[in-house]
Amino acid sequence: MPKTAAASDAPAEVRAKILETACTLFYQRGVRAVGVDLVVEKAGVAKTSLYRHFGTKDDLVAAFLAREDEDFWGTWDRVAAQHSDDAAAELDAHLGWIGERVGRANYRGCPQINVAAEFPETDHPARKVAAAHKRQMRRRLKGIAERLGAARPDELAGQLSLLINGAFVSSQLFKPGEATPLLRNTAQALIAASRT
Repeated sequence: MPKTAAASDAPAEVRAKILETACTLFYQRGVRAVGVDLVVEKAGVAKTSLYRHFGTKDDLVAAFLAREDEDFWGTWDRVAAQHSDDAAAELDAHLGWIGERVGRANYRGCPQINVAAEFPETDHPARKVAAAHKRQMRRRLKGIAERLGAARPDELAGQLSLLINGAFVSSQLFKPGEATPLLRNTAQALIAASRT
């Protein structure tokens, strides 16, 4: 007897439900504070279902970061596509959406930075995803720095990475509406200095 569409979609739906629940809990409470029992309880699934889709909690954490990574780079790519012929406008637009993100009342910081702080082991699966994310950001910023004509594009990329990551971890310190202008003004000063 052939499977119905609902039956064939059920495992994907269960996996998505587990991941969605874990993502919310991990971001709100921190990865170490959330056990698989809580994820299972909040998702309303059996523990065996969690382990069928994610072999270990570490795998679930890595999937959480991979999903966050996909969301972040999806936004980055959409913004970049709108400004492919103007590096300054592209960087300004990136700093705009990043400033808006860190200014949200419920923003708890960059998930990759948060998880990297929780797992000091460099070979931890989640730490590897976080490190790859930060290397990718610097590569992308270096491409923008090259298009801007920076004398030392890698140095400017490092400075811009530091600026953005600093904003991610400083979100609780910003006054309402302050993050975006601070990011943009600091970036302009860095760019000007990179050309001298």
